[in-house]
Amino acid sequence: MSRNVLVGQSGGPTAVINSSLAGVFKTAMDRDFDKVYGMRYGIQGFLDEQYVDLSDYIKNELDLELLKRTPSAFLGTCRYKLPAIHEDKAIYEKIFSLLDKMEIEVFIYIGGNDSMDTIKKLSDYAIITGASQRFIGCPKTIDNDLALTDHTPGYGSAAKYIGTSTKEIIRDSLGFSYKKKNVTVIEVMGRNAGWLTGATALSKGEDCDGPDLIYLPEVPFDIDKFTDSVDKLLKKKDVVVAAVSEGIKTKDGNYVCQLSAGSETKDAFGHIQMTGSASFLANHIHEKLGCKSRAVEFSTLQRSASHLASRIDINEAFMVGGAAVKAADEGTSGVMVVIDRLSDDPYQSTTGVYDVHRIANGEKLVPREWINKAGNYVTEEFVNYVKPLIQGDYTPMMVEGLPRHLTMDTKGYKDLYKVFL
Repeated sequence: MSRNVLVGQSGGPTAVINSSLAGVFKTAMDRDFDKVYGMRYGIQGFLDEQYVDLSDYIKNELDLELLKRTPSAFLGTCRYKLPAIHEDKAIYEKIFSLLDKMEIEVFIYIGGNDSMDTIKKLSDYAIITGASQRFIGCPKTIDNDLALTDHTPGYGSAAKYIGTSTKEIIRDSLGFSYKKKNVTVIEVMGRNAGWLTGATALSKGEDCDGPDLIYLPEVPFDIDKFTDSVDKLLKKKDVVVAAVSEGIKTKDGNYVCQLSAGSETKDAFGHIQMTGSASFLANHIHEKLGCKSRAVEFSTLQRSASHLASRIDINEAFMVGGAAVKAADEGTSGVMVVIDRLSDDPYQSTTGVYDVHRIANGEKLVPREWINKAGNYVTEEFVNYVKPLIQGDYTPMMVEGLPRHLTMDTKGYKDLYKVFL
């Protein structure tokens, strides 16, 4: 019987999600597994028997390095919620029938909170039925909200992009400040956790004052207090920059984005599609204070900017992918790989594993003590936590002035091979 690995990617991608995929493939080959199959579009695509043999696309070290530098999900992703076992046993029977047919020994899912729910349910079904497959969760999310891990692959690169872009936006705003008062509201991803929004504070340094205000969803948002804070700042300076999480809520629990044109559309896990917080607040400031205002949404750039990826992040993403294979090969199942921080200076980390039942559907929020008393900025402890994760660069492979990525269509790479081999 063959020893095969099946790996999938799920949820919102990151700038380093494919580095974890590369880590899975490389470690599986090093540990003498026969095949590494990739699910096309996660578990949803797998149910339609959509999968590929990764050795058809990763043929040498250059391909592996190119994959590590490729943003988005190489295999494609999904947001698909498996039903409870008692609700639809037939789906599980189909999945495990396919796993048996493909002679899968190890199932690895690269994803966030909702993806760990999939690992939990599949590992539970395997225990109930006595199936031999092992199921491992590989962490991924720019939101950094997975429990029990110090941080998640994808967060460091997103934080690096956010800190950099915030700094550039502030510089741009100052260039138009002559005899003009202007307010910029930056909207950052983060439904219930403010790890990404807090990263705007990284822009503060000798050459930049950083944003004036930072609002995280962990603290109820008061529109009147926000307006008053901006008004007071404008009496002292011409340019005000505020960063807000897309998920900020008023004290009565309403998302600010729902006060404007925010979407009521929900995904399979019941999450509202969020957008519009910055636009609403920028318009509100213009109406109330009469100054020029604008909204900037980083949107998907936060998770796709591989040209600004952190070397620490790339390397740790690769590390957790390898650790997932290692854990399964050693007989472990029903767990998620975690990152444990050993030291900040010099920065060092290692991997461990935790029972996925302790992680799935949970959420790690920014500690209240890492947010100032007024609830409109983060503390030095927050910045010290993030800074090690954004260090180092991972230069893209440039061809004709633009970064080259690995795709399912492998045609046309001769120019790349000529340059780098």
